Amino acid sequence: QAQLVESGGGLVQPGGSSRLSCAASRIAFVINVMGWYRQAPGKQRELVATISRGGETNYAHSVKGRFTISRDSAKDTVYLQMNSLKPEDTAVYYCNAQAMGVNYWGQGTQVTVSS
Repeated sequence: QAQLVESGGGLVQPGGSSRLSCAASRIAFVINVMGWYRQAPGKQRELVATISRGGETNYAHSVKGRFTISRDSAKDTVYLQMNSLKPEDTAVYYCNAQAMGVNYWGQGTQVTVSS
């Protein structure tokens, strides 16, 4: 069964940094796009950043210039480096992988930005 395992997150002070990792396994097809989404309490899940197999990136306007997505395609692993974190970045962050038109999701990891 396909699996996306996230790590990282936790409590971070405003202005601080954190790094999320997500490793995909047992996905039978080539993963085209990997990315991160987040969902804050009472809000819909929203895109944070995506990266294609060729390295093309896409960022939400709210994180552009502060977050960096990267990928190790050989390991089917995606990373999200988050800098200059703000309280409004507080959310559950979900890893996503797209392969052959199918979306796979991680279980989510909590990021809380608070002093």
